[in-house]
Amino acid sequence: MSDAQRISAAVAQLYDTYPFPPEPLLDEPPPGYNWRWNWPAAYAFCTGRKPPRQDIRILDAGCGSGVGTEYLVHLNPQAQVVGIDLSAGTLAVARERCQRSGANRVEFHHLSLYDVDRLAGEFDLINCVGVLHHTPDPIRGLQALAQKLAPGGLLHIFVYSELGRWEIKLMQQAIALLQGEKRGDYCDGVSIGRQIFAALPENNRLVKRERERWSIENHRDECFADMYVHPQEIDYTIDTLFELIDASGLEFVGFSNPQVWQLERLLSKAPDLLERAAKLTDRQRYRLIELLDPETITHYEFFLARPPLPKADWSDDAALLAAIPDRSPCMDGWDSRTLFNYDYQIINLRESEWQFLKAADGNQTRTVAEILQEVELDLSDLRALVTQQLILLTPGLTQ
Repeated sequence: MSDAQRISAAVAQLYDTYPFPPEPLLDEPPPGYNWRWNWPAAYAFCTGRKPPRQDIRILDAGCGSGVGTEYLVHLNPQAQVVGIDLSAGTLAVARERCQRSGANRVEFHHLSLYDVDRLAGEFDLINCVGVLHHTPDPIRGLQALAQKLAPGGLLHIFVYSELGRWEIKLMQQAIALLQGEKRGDYCDGVSIGRQIFAALPENNRLVKRERERWSIENHRDECFADMYVHPQEIDYTIDTLFELIDASGLEFVGFSNPQVWQLERLLSKAPDLLERAAKLTDRQRYRLIELLDPETITHYEFFLARPPLPKADWSDDAALLAAIPDRSPCMDGWDSRTLFNYDYQIINLRESEWQFLKAADGNQTRTVAEILQEVELDLSDLRALVTQQLILLTPGLTQ
């Protein structure tokens, strides 16, 4: 057995023992949404416009117990969804989860990322969250996925950051030392880890970080095992992350939590430093942010694309007025004037904004100009709605 096969077998054994994620099975669609799993919202974030079609193919690569898969089915009612995973035990949970909630437009395959070429056809959206960093060769895994991405398609990825997981790495190594020959017995590893945390002093750095950041989820053994006794984990810095991205041959579209990557949130009190930072490349600025704020950067989540990916530009008033607006599907509390936006932040709509969203809700034919004949809203305010991902725009016929 090769090293890669041995690692893959160990990872499969972990998730057979502790199916992950451990969210409860429901007899109804799951609550809420993650906009990254909603094709119109994700496409608009990456391109600035509503996608031209909804009948797409989606791959959940490393679907685990089907939590993300279930959302992908329910949030994209015209899509065909495929889920793959190397853990047979976890796939059984995924099948039951989707069957119970009515997510019936999905098929599952017992495959690793490396074998994704066995699937027929290409995919418009590939979701790969929390998977690549647990493979023996992430570059090979990402390249395999890239080959299955259709032109104009999007790939959403989530991998771990080295700096924000420093205490986790220390605990992983401590557990491994104490397990000795029992390493690979994941139940024993969880038991050892919990004993360590219970024994360490209250002011211990590892204890404090666990309580501040992870303890709520880690009360479940599945989460504790995934974090502290995983047999394979590769963490990244900005430099090594972009080595991975560059090897994929795909285009980096951007981080899907862009607010974290704004240097102004860290250096707003030092405009001279922001002026200096403006001379840096994007990657250098990203590196500066993770150096200055390592506790926040525990992971990287981002979109890649296979060109050509058309990008909309709404800076021209004529183009904006000719566009066809539609309300974003990722709102909780609509049609209240106070609601949760795509990122579950509370927003308060002014009357004119609410009126425009009301007129745009489900709209397929009326242009911005036509709606503005009935609703008094400045174009600058409309652009703000687009920036906030509250409105999705389709280019008009003149563009």
